[in-house]
Amino acid sequence: TDKVGLGTTVTVRYLEEDDDDTEEYKIVGSKEADPSNNKISNESPLAKAIMGARAGDERTVESPNGSYRVEIVEIM
Repeated sequence: TDKVGLGTTVTVRYLEEDDDDTEEYKIVGSKEADPSNNKISNESPLAKAIMGARAGDERTVESPNGSYRVEIVEIM
C-alpha cells in the first residue's frame, strides 16, 4: 500500500529528536493494541496524525504531552 491505514506497518522518523530516531509501528484496532510490541491503536494520537499519509510526508502529532513532528519513512 502507498498510504498509512489500518493494518499497515509504518516506519516514522521523529523530527524533534537530535539523534534522528526512527521507530516501526503496526496500526491496529483498539482491541489489538499492544504498545510494548509496537502495535498502536488507530485511535492513538500518532496513528490519527499519520492516517492517510504517504512516504515522505511530515505530520504534526497532537498528544497530551504536547505536539511533535514525524516523517513517514516507509509503509509496508
